Amino acid sequence: MSETVNNKKEYWRWKEYNWKNPDIDWTGKLVTAGVDVGSTSSQAVICVDGELYAYSNMRTGSDSLSSATNAMNWAMEGTGLTLEEVKFTVGTGYGRVNVPFADKTVTEIACHTRGANFMYGPTLRTLLDMGGQDCKAIHCDEKGKVTSFLMNDKCAAGTGRGMEVFANLLSVSIEDVGEMSLNVEEEPIPVSSTCVVFAKTEATGLLRQGWSKEKVLAAYCLAMARRVVNLLERNGMEKNFAITGGIAKNAGIVKRLERLLGVEALKPKYDTQIAGALGAALFAKALYEKQ
Repeated sequence: MSETVNNKKEYWRWKEYNWKNPDIDWTGKLVTAGVDVGSTSSQAVICVDGELYAYSNMRTGSDSLSSATNAMNWAMEGTGLTLEEVKFTVGTGYGRVNVPFADKTVTEIACHTRGANFMYGPTLRTLLDMGGQDCKAIHCDEKGKVTSFLMNDKCAAGTGRGMEVFANLLSVSIEDVGEMSLNVEEEPIPVSSTCVVFAKTEATGLLRQGWSKEKVLAAYCLAMARRVVNLLERNGMEKNFAITGGIAKNAGIVKRLERLLGVEALKPKYDTQIAGALGAALFAKALYEKQ
């Protein structure tokens, strides 16, 4: 989904949304929340007695404080809830210290892993979280506790932001990038640059040479997948493997990762972008009950 702003299309813009479970009544039950303020997106999740009740997913604004508030308000929209009914809130992510109504903060690595354990089940052992500006390879146990992790360098190449830059460069909706990248007869050589700025320059050169948009996207997606495989293999790879974050919705990345790794990723039953906020809401329940 692209949007037009000041008569200029912004192909990188993805759809923002909220959701609630109409079958859950929160009245008289333990309501906890988690807010994940990331570098490019923010999510708020509300749990009722440890079950997923409502969430929102939106673009992170110019400051973490307003992003956290807006995400939480949107998650509560239509539920009848106010902040007073939420017994405990945990903030996580890049802007976790700026969640004004949080009772505690927990690192995003711990929250993403706890949320992924809920989403994929206790067999999960290897988690790849592909965020807006970083990428994390995580090992966990059956309870969703982190046993080891590695992060990539702070470069937009190999992250969601890098993919947004390419979508705008090629005038392709961010939500179409993955499928378009698979629409090639054979895999091209990957772009060689590990920096998104140089990768843009390289892609522009390939377009001038007559490469199709599909072929350029395939080359970038393959390069992105190879970088991630290297990170996963350095941390140790087990077959019970799942992906969280916005890039998990990109079929061009997921299918190339599966081919390169020789494993099939666990299929998500929930929105892959809410893992961090969901884990935070589950930590909130445990912390409230402990206190």
